[in-house]
Amino acid sequence: MVSLEILKKLTIKTPAKIVLVVMDGVGGLPHPETGKTELESAHTPNLDEIAKEGICGLMDPIAPGITPGSGPAHLALFGYDPIEYEIGRGVVEALGIGFDLQPTDVAARGNFATTDDKGIIVDRRAGRIETEKTQELCQMLQENIKLSEGEVFIRPGKMHRLVAIFRGENLSGELTDSDPQKEGKSPRPVTALSPEGRRTASLVNEFIEKARMLLKDRPRANILLLRGFAKHPQIPTMSDIYNLTPAAIATYPMYRGLAKLVGMEILSVGVSLKDEFEALKENYARFDFFYLHLKETDTAGEDGDFRRKVKVIEEFDCFLPIINELQPEVLIVTGDHSTPALLKAHSWHPLPFVLKSSWCIPDRITKFSERACRNGSLGRFSALSVMLLAMAHALKLGKYGA
Repeated sequence: MVSLEILKKLTIKTPAKIVLVVMDGVGGLPHPETGKTELESAHTPNLDEIAKEGICGLMDPIAPGITPGSGPAHLALFGYDPIEYEIGRGVVEALGIGFDLQPTDVAARGNFATTDDKGIIVDRRAGRIETEKTQELCQMLQENIKLSEGEVFIRPGKMHRLVAIFRGENLSGELTDSDPQKEGKSPRPVTALSPEGRRTASLVNEFIEKARMLLKDRPRANILLLRGFAKHPQIPTMSDIYNLTPAAIATYPMYRGLAKLVGMEILSVGVSLKDEFEALKENYARFDFFYLHLKETDTAGEDGDFRRKVKVIEEFDCFLPIINELQPEVLIVTGDHSTPALLKAHSWHPLPFVLKSSWCIPDRITKFSERACRNGSLGRFSALSVMLLAMAHALKLGKYGA
């Protein structure tokens, strides 16, 4: 991998524009009845045309066989080695909702969840309760929970998601998760991963227990699960590394947080896919790099809803002519990880990838899908190469060496 320091020396500021479209969890597996993946099942004439005009391949977010979380997968797409830059989920969620995270704060991503009468988790997402209900529950918890030491700030995210930020003296993010990330298990006590984390673990467990007592009689959201404890890290911005003026278009807090972390301007956007593409059009003249995120492919995959995931892909395809009309010098369409509906979870499978530019030799692949893209000229490659490919095809990288 080319070091970020070397990249800084190679980058060239030009008016050329790059659009990176991330269809969250887009990769899938063949349905047992049809033998086709979600992408293969979808009618996608616009995606297929881009595949025909571009260069294709299969992309590993982290490494072959490694199932990625959304955070490290996105960092890799943005050109940051996710092993070197390990970012806690809580930090990106807090930044995504606009919370003023202090250097000494410890943030955690939370889910409202459902347990049975034996304390076993039966639904990690509490039926994906409405955002309005999450807002009510967070306000109730905020008003009624006082900790023996320090403070906790409880803020709602989208649907069942929330953020808990702990503030006090000498706090540490070196903690285990309370969320086992599987149904059929009990929530785990938070434990310290280092001696410095013992006091923080005690504080977090006190919060979790007080929240449990306040939520226990509710039919769905009767418990909190926390994961991704972390403090705000120091990370170079995309402007510093790539000499870009980058912007992010995303509806979910986590992805806005990731973009903010690497120095993107977060554009105002509504809740629909149409709103996202309208934001791209309205702000196109102001920036030279756009990250546009589609969440619903991942949500349908996690819900195990194969048909809904197909429909989301088809809906997305209908909006692609808007990007074509803008004529960016580089257009990339891919995902951050695979979320096959058959698994109802993230998976290790590589992702289809296409890059369209005036400076590429088209593969003339006729379908944007997992099996089609593996025959593309890019072969199978690491997500850490995405920004290199984007910058090169936008003529934004100089020559290395004499």
